[in-house]
Amino acid sequence: MSNKKIKGAFFTLLGGACWGLSGSMGQYLFTVQGMDSRWLVPIRLGLAGILMLIFALWRLGPDMVMRPWKTKKSAVIMLVYGLAGVSACQFFYFLTIQLSSAGIGTILQDLSPITILLVECLLDRRKPKGLEIISLFFAIGGVFLLTTHGDPRNMAVSGMALLTGVISALCVTVYNVVAERTQPDTPVIIMQGWSFLMGGALFSLLFRPWTFHYVPTAAGYFGIAFVVIVGNVMAFTFYIQGVRYIGAEKGILFGFSEPVTAALITFFLLGSKFTVWDFLGFAAIFIMIVLLSHSTAKEKEVEPMNYGGM
Repeated sequence: MSNKKIKGAFFTLLGGACWGLSGSMGQYLFTVQGMDSRWLVPIRLGLAGILMLIFALWRLGPDMVMRPWKTKKSAVIMLVYGLAGVSACQFFYFLTIQLSSAGIGTILQDLSPITILLVECLLDRRKPKGLEIISLFFAIGGVFLLTTHGDPRNMAVSGMALLTGVISALCVTVYNVVAERTQPDTPVIIMQGWSFLMGGALFSLLFRPWTFHYVPTAAGYFGIAFVVIVGNVMAFTFYIQGVRYIGAEKGILFGFSEPVTAALITFFLLGSKFTVWDFLGFAAIFIMIVLLSHSTAKEKEVEPMNYGGM
């Protein structure tokens, strides 16, 4: 393996691990610190958006930062991409963690390749191919094992957590599909920065976090800084750098370090249960990702906009 591929694998694994750490910290903030996702998500998104746009202003200048708002068409795309895609994904991802665990939240979000596939089939007016159909069955089987532990009469995950997790995956699909219609010369950091900032503003208006009368402890403030810096800035930077070295398909595979990291941390440190059924469910969804990556690699190389749990 060349040095370039080794670096790519390392950075992609590190980026996924950062998202897994962020999700685990989110679970800690919900279960131990008593935070609410409706309070945390607006603050997290707003702070991350401010940091990324300040960095973009410094490195790229105001003209480039304002590029998504130059035309009516690009502004509409930016709104859909940022609010219905990135920001909504963030909220439903953390809400799923609050309702279940970081491991479940990340693995349900990793169903997004299937929903993206289905949307692409509809847009291209084609039927799924052989590997794609097989991967669909693995995805369904993985979710079944995770949510029922093999017994459909007993749900191991609440119906609401399953619903919010699937919605999170659908939101990932929205910003992947819309991303293809954004201006190709607009840096991703600007698209993400505006998305986070708009999401912070929207969810602040919707949930009014200032009415929760919640005051974080020192550990709570550390957790907020952690999910912003590690879960947004570091994870994003490492993952994209890794994808540039090894390509999209392999990047998605190494990005599976996100749910694995989240599951291990929540099991060993936060007391979440992890059964053989959970392991089999994770394995089935990983196989689904491998099959879809192999199928995509035969056709074209596309840099993904799927930034995991962020």
